Amino acid sequence: MTHAVPAPALPVRPRPDVPAWTRRAATAVLWVNLPSSLWRIAVVLGVPLGLRQSEYDAMLIPGWGLLLLPLLSLAQEGLAWLTYGLIRPWGEVWPRWIPYLGGRPVPVLAAVVPAALGALACTVYGVLLVWTTLHAHLDVTPWGQWILNACYLPLVAWGPLLGAVTVHYHRRRARI
Repeated sequence: MTHAVPAPALPVRPRPDVPAWTRRAATAVLWVNLPSSLWRIAVVLGVPLGLRQSEYDAMLIPGWGLLLLPLLSLAQEGLAWLTYGLIRPWGEVWPRWIPYLGGRPVPVLAAVVPAALGALACTVYGVLLVWTTLHAHLDVTPWGQWILNACYLPLVAWGPLLGAVTVHYHRRRARI
């Protein structure tokens, strides 16, 4: 009787040479993205968020909104989780399950360039999104506007946090 040897699990902890501030910044990226993702899911589920029916109708474009809003939330959360790769071993060595690349080191620029462009895009996105959210003329109750702002204002921090983690990743990996 042969026993299968389990594949080694990906390390759960951040790399030991990652300082606490970088771990906190990478974790904060996950937290600043969560409220807006949950807000979109709540819209799809019909949770009363202080929006009037005309706003629900505009967001849920019959059929498409029900698919688009959850997909947008999943994409946003997936991109936020990639920030975690900058402090984890799987951001330095390709996971074994990836064909042709598994087990090989991730080239520093292959992580830094997309992360830096992402930080720039998230900064611009955050500023534009917040400006539009604060100046939009939505058909929403005052408490609905408060909820909307509370869910979307944290996104302003996404770009700068990602930028800080990216700079640390580059400095740490470039000296290896």
